[in-house]
Amino acid sequence: MKKLTILLPLILLITVCLFFLLFILFEKDPNNPPSALLNKNLPIFSSVNLYNDNEFLVSEDLKGKYTLINFFASWCAPCKAEHNLFFEIKKEMPELFIFGVSYKDNPTDSKNYLKEEGNPYSFVGVDQKGKIAFEFGVFGLPETYIVNNKGKIIFKHAGALTRKIIDDEITKLF
Repeated sequence: MKKLTILLPLILLITVCLFFLLFILFEKDPNNPPSALLNKNLPIFSSVNLYNDNEFLVSEDLKGKYTLINFFASWCAPCKAEHNLFFEIKKEMPELFIFGVSYKDNPTDSKNYLKEEGNPYSFVGVDQKGKIAFEFGVFGLPETYIVNNKGKIIFKHAGALTRKIIDDEITKLF
């Protein structure tokens, strides 16, 4: 019994070290898990407009155009850090449809946030219950997806976008 109590912490330590070694060897980033939807069709969804309860955006509306989908919330600090980059993307790629999804946020708070910070989105949808995010497999906020003109998801990024990510990864998709 004494040997087991001495060896158990050592075995656990070795297991944890092996796990991290495998992540390093295979260049996996635990902060950016892979998306099961990458190179798959856009999930079917419907979203009401943040500013007009009678206006909806459905997944079919995005076919035929390149679309950037950004899940955000007014309470999300990393979302605020990346927010101004969407104005730059809009200026650099005016043909890109930018769909902002207000995730589990009070609509009034989202409106106030976009009023204060500016609204770079072509359409702002509401996802108070997280159903759209669930369909996309959203892991945390912010998350950004790029959908090509054939309705396939060609890019996913978990976390705040940076100028480097835009320059190195997003612009080469167009």
